[in-house]
Amino acid sequence: MKIILAIVQDKDSNRLANELIDANIRATKLSSTGGFLKAGNSTFIVGIDDDRVEEALELIKKTCQSRKQYVSTPVTLDITMDGQVPYPVEVEVGGATVFVLPVEGFHQY
Repeated sequence: MKIILAIVQDKDSNRLANELIDANIRATKLSSTGGFLKAGNSTFIVGIDDDRVEEALELIKKTCQSRKQYVSTPVTLDITMDGQVPYPVEVEVGGATVFVLPVEGFHQY
């Protein structure tokens, strides 16, 4: 058995939740916040048998595609940065960050 931790952008989370339900893969969805863009994410926790891990990973890969987005650079109070105005910067968002971890034990009460 494995635990899959999948961190996905909020825009992809409902679609992924529906895909997991359709595939009869149970998951717990937690709201989370990314550190870089400080944007909303969802973290899915999936306990799954070893023989279904690849199926789950393919669903995540298919559902959570990366895309380009413009964000404003943060305003700084640093005096050495005199006269700088925030400007939009193109960054890649979306996709998924996925960890697959071994499970030493499973208990359901």
